[in-house]
Amino acid sequence: MPRFRRGFDVEEAYAWLSRRDRRLGTWMKRLGPIEPPPGWGRSFDPVDALARAILFQQLSGKAASTIVGRVEAAIGSPRLHADTLARIDDPGLRACGVSGNKALALRDLARREAAGEIPDLRRMSVMDHDAIIAALVPIRGIGRWSVEMMLMFRLGRPDILPVDDLGVRKGAQRVDKAALMPTPKELQARGAAWGPFRTYASLYLWRIADFTDAPKAPTNRSQD
Repeated sequence: MPRFRRGFDVEEAYAWLSRRDRRLGTWMKRLGPIEPPPGWGRSFDPVDALARAILFQQLSGKAASTIVGRVEAAIGSPRLHADTLARIDDPGLRACGVSGNKALALRDLARREAAGEIPDLRRMSVMDHDAIIAALVPIRGIGRWSVEMMLMFRLGRPDILPVDDLGVRKGAQRVDKAALMPTPKELQARGAAWGPFRTYASLYLWRIADFTDAPKAPTNRSQD
């Protein structure tokens, strides 16, 4: 059974995409190479990462970090898993700032972990990305986008295109100089040309969506 390594050769991806798509390649040359995300080389715990994804949803990073810190203090562990989350009841979670819906999502995650339904990193290493998505999206509070972010930034899978992401769609719109953002279905078709490095293309599309030209230096209008 083939094993999927974490990460891919970004130099190979850069060369492939530059040749494959002239419009995208022009932007890539303008922005320069993008380094591999640091998460590819860091230790990774899928269950803990999913729990944190649930807690961070729809909150600013600072607010979410504060709530996570409270939960960690309440359970006496930096590890969010079925056994540690069992140390706190739902009123305790609410006291930490966790909403009712997120508490239900954490309980569902813990139940599925205890039932052996959440693949660990070893199992994920022999699963293709579609199989990982299928295994994780049934978890309450975890949508396809959350799993795609894990696949891209933690597992380093090379061919992920999050077609529902507004930043990616906006980037594609700028690449093609289109009047409207592509629909997810249109972006899926457009992105077929970027395989097998659609993850790297997505990294550029986010950069392109946020790109602004540096302001020009003010003209000196003083007169003698």
